[in-house]
Amino acid sequence: MLRVLFSLSLVLVVAPAAAAESLDVAKYRLVDLSHAYDENTVYWPAKPPAAFELKQLHYGETPGGWFYASNSLCTAEHGGTHLDAPIHFAAERLTTEKLPLEQLIAPAIVIDVRDKTRNDRSYRLTTADVVDFERRNGRIEEGTIVLLHTGWSKRWPDREAYLGDASREDASKLDFPSYGEDAARLLVEERKVAMLGVDTASIDYGKSKDFIVHRIAADKNVAGLENLTNLDQLPAAGFTVIALPMKIAGGSGGPVRVVALVAR
Repeated sequence: MLRVLFSLSLVLVVAPAAAAESLDVAKYRLVDLSHAYDENTVYWPAKPPAAFELKQLHYGETPGGWFYASNSLCTAEHGGTHLDAPIHFAAERLTTEKLPLEQLIAPAIVIDVRDKTRNDRSYRLTTADVVDFERRNGRIEEGTIVLLHTGWSKRWPDREAYLGDASREDASKLDFPSYGEDAARLLVEERKVAMLGVDTASIDYGKSKDFIVHRIAADKNVAGLENLTNLDQLPAAGFTVIALPMKIAGGSGGPVRVVALVAR
């Protein structure tokens, strides 16, 4: 069974009986696909509205004479760059802490639809888009993390430009691109991908009323990555994504640091 361990240096354990082999990170270009959390972080409109709060508990010299800094933080699960666990839209599916590492650390691809979204902010990925990608890059293998590049992260953190509406409480007027139902079924049910990711606020497009893409993915225990960034720094295929969320027991999702390893 494959296991991945992290310490000050990244170590890959090939098998329990095999000798540890260090992964030379210098051979890879590391791309951060996450937005930082701060007071400008975009959250899904809700009542009451969610926001990120970082409260300083201590910053400065202690009575003992050394420096010490500590904060408390408060955040909803689904805001900023975050992961949707399958339980988010399907009963009795995986919660955040139960997602297998093989699903969170996997080969990845980028499907670029920026040419479609420039003139259609409600654009949804189609099966034709997926077929066209495969024609140029090869069949999408089982266990792949799929990232959808719409170009939307350049609008972050302007809520109105990014979400289509500035309201922090009303989600009825959202408008942004994402996955379409047929494309999601092809990727999840036929290609059996590990995760769906996107550089917008949802793996469903903004005007969705039934969240069908979430439901298709969740039913098959496929997680989602939302509010990604820097997808323009990735090739179409041939790289690895590491997406490790905060390990919240029973969680429906959580903040996630997403990193891509691109061979130099």
